[in-house]
Amino acid sequence: MDAKVPVEAQMDDASSAGAATLPDRVVLSTRPRGPGLTAKLIIVTILFVMATGIAGFVPSLAAFRLRFLEDRLATARAASVLLDSSIWSDVPRTVQDDLLSAVGATAVVLRTGGATRLLAAADMPPSVDETADLRSSDMLGSIGAAFQTLTAWTPRTLRVIGPAQDGASLELIISDRPLRAAMLHFAGNILALSALISIIAAIPIYISLQRLFVRPMRRLSQAMVRFSQDPEDKNGIIVPSGRSDEIGIAENELAAMQSQLSETLSQKRHLADLGLAVSKVNHDLRNLLASAQLFSDRIAALPDPTVQRFAPKLIATLGRAIDYCQTTLAYGRAREREPRRRLVALTRVARDVYEVLGLDQNARIRFESRVPPGFEVDADPDQLFRVLLNLCRNAIQAMDGEDDPAVVRRLSIEAMRRGTVAVIRVCDTGPGVPEKARVNLFQAFQGGVRPGGTGLGLAIAAEIIRAHGGSIALVDEAGPGASFEISVPDRPASFDQAMRARGR
Repeated sequence: MDAKVPVEAQMDDASSAGAATLPDRVVLSTRPRGPGLTAKLIIVTILFVMATGIAGFVPSLAAFRLRFLEDRLATARAASVLLDSSIWSDVPRTVQDDLLSAVGATAVVLRTGGATRLLAAADMPPSVDETADLRSSDMLGSIGAAFQTLTAWTPRTLRVIGPAQDGASLELIISDRPLRAAMLHFAGNILALSALISIIAAIPIYISLQRLFVRPMRRLSQAMVRFSQDPEDKNGIIVPSGRSDEIGIAENELAAMQSQLSETLSQKRHLADLGLAVSKVNHDLRNLLASAQLFSDRIAALPDPTVQRFAPKLIATLGRAIDYCQTTLAYGRAREREPRRRLVALTRVARDVYEVLGLDQNARIRFESRVPPGFEVDADPDQLFRVLLNLCRNAIQAMDGEDDPAVVRRLSIEAMRRGTVAVIRVCDTGPGVPEKARVNLFQAFQGGVRPGGTGLGLAIAAEIIRAHGGSIALVDEAGPGASFEISVPDRPASFDQAMRARGR
């Protein structure tokens, strides 16, 4: 009984940590840092519609250039009837210049077969800067020529060759200034029309996208912000709209996540309140346990056979109550420290567990250590002892719940190697683990197997094994009872250590 007195001091130390509080919540800002999704949507819609119009504008500009040159050739062909007549030589020079100006050319040349004849020309025809052959024109070449005309800042002279008709073809020498001016006017009209069409087309597209995507996304974001302000408020959970697309899936998943998170936070709040309540009753509980210890010591000293028969049960009950208090307060006070791993002889650890649990004096439960001699585990010795102690204590308590003397009560510890992984099994012949308890088996305050159990033993064992990089699980085996399997991998050796070991 004297060994359990320090528990009271530990309970005093834990009383200040019992008033657990949840961290302050982070409230999300509802104001976007940049342009909102609505503004971005309408800007992108207008830009893409305008880009579509501009994509059609480029070939239309090249086609406009070809039509302009064809019109000039058609006018020159009509004028060539007069220019090729015998009376043209009698026409005054001023009338000839007016006709050339109407055609928009500085020279008109008629080709018939292999003969070339100048029908009309200015006094000093300029040199030709570019030739536009309309007899064979491709779209890419026309587009390049159109942009070359638009970007020409200085006047240029074009030679336009028309297709042959009735064995004769015309050639014109013209300035590109009228063509460039007409193209700029056409381009301005097309761009203005494209902008107008873009705006008109963007409105229904914007409205459709607004209803299909923006509003549902805004609803999702507002639901997240509203839920973040008070996660424990069930009214803040989004109600799915019933859509069957990706947004509907996002709404369903968000609603499920918010419900789970709200329930988890509510449980944590209850646990925090529980810690506060434990800290308040800690002082009174300590006094009661101290008094019970004194009474049990006095009772154990009485020679009465009945007292001697019930005193061990009383002492065991008090010890179990103190262990529960110590485990609960230790779990709520701090997390487990990092493992200080060493090579541990598992047979010695199993022997310590056997002695601490008093199995040498327990006539009802038979303990078997099936650990191979010399079996070593790379682990923290104290933490490995705690894991095995918790598992074995749970097994003993499960088997002690049965009073039938014919029932076999056996607890065993086994061990084997799987490569670089040490596998330890703790098996018993008790009633086993119910299906309902398997879901939250290794979660604190939720994985209790026995009525009234807290489930802290398995939660602490799982936390310790995870810190070692291993795993712990309930193994289904043929036969009665429960079997817990612990896997602890060896620490990976560095390259230098491996080379030194090989050199030995």
